[in-house]
Amino acid sequence: MNHRPLTAAALALTALAATGCGARVEEEPNRAGAPATVTVPRCGEEIEYTTPERAVVYEGGSADKMFSLGLTDHVHGYVMPPANPPVTESPWADEYARVEFLSDDLLNRELVVDAEADFVVAGWNSGFSDQRGITPEILDGLGIQSFMHTESCFNYPGHPEEVTPFEGLFTDLERLGAIFGVEDRATELVADYRARVETVEEQVPEGEPVPVFLYDSGTDQPFTAGSQVPPNDIIRFAGGRNIFADLDERWTQVGWEAVVEAEPEVIIILDYGDQPAEDKIGFLTDLPALADVPAVAEENFFILDYNEGISGPRNIDGLEKFAEYLGEHTS
Repeated sequence: MNHRPLTAAALALTALAATGCGARVEEEPNRAGAPATVTVPRCGEEIEYTTPERAVVYEGGSADKMFSLGLTDHVHGYVMPPANPPVTESPWADEYARVEFLSDDLLNRELVVDAEADFVVAGWNSGFSDQRGITPEILDGLGIQSFMHTESCFNYPGHPEEVTPFEGLFTDLERLGAIFGVEDRATELVADYRARVETVEEQVPEGEPVPVFLYDSGTDQPFTAGSQVPPNDIIRFAGGRNIFADLDERWTQVGWEAVVEAEPEVIIILDYGDQPAEDKIGFLTDLPALADVPAVAEENFFILDYNEGISGPRNIDGLEKFAEYLGEHTS
């Protein structure tokens, strides 16, 4: 990947085609046979891409974004940690079957190099990691292009970019569309997803939003969703109020006392990993401190699939399901 700024002469020869995601296509006629490139933001940093042919995607959200754009032929393989639900349950199960399963481990540099990847899609701290030695900068140095989920840029040092979670999803689809030259498909997809969100919003009954607590995991302290992750938008667009929406965080720990004080009427269970959702519900139901919390007393638990809760096209499915649940279980 080339990060050098274009010279004035190159700029004079460059044809710029602006898109909704801020990408620009660059063609340099004096470089015979050179592939066209496109400059697209990556967490606030302008990056020059050529069309990838051997993408490696990490977790369901990354794979789903590529598959939804019809880019299966550009995906070499996927890395799927055990926490992810089986890919056979995915709406894109057939697409997963067409590409290579590379590992059920965390994303790492050796895996990517061994796969001869020319493009890696992942989130910051949920794929890319300083601690594990696989960052966009390290991959840049290896000549491997990378793309980071915009929703995860909130935590990314150096080049911050902050949007609401659903806007992060739409931005990613538009930017991937620009990188792979499928802008029309991306535009169509985003328009469809926006329309589905608007339909849900239009059906929300009048009145105060329903207080909602998302339970990810944790016993001594619960792990939950702040304002910077997709469940926050799922809750608010469906007519709820994330009781921890005032926390300018992504996934974070809180105290049980704060949950009790907020009196949630619905609890969302994020379903993934080795602990079944029913076990999580059992833990919450048996926790004495929560006995008088309305959601527990009335057994108002909604199960959100992991891939509906991380940045990806299935966020919209999760929104529609949760909105339907709220309509049936709250007044």
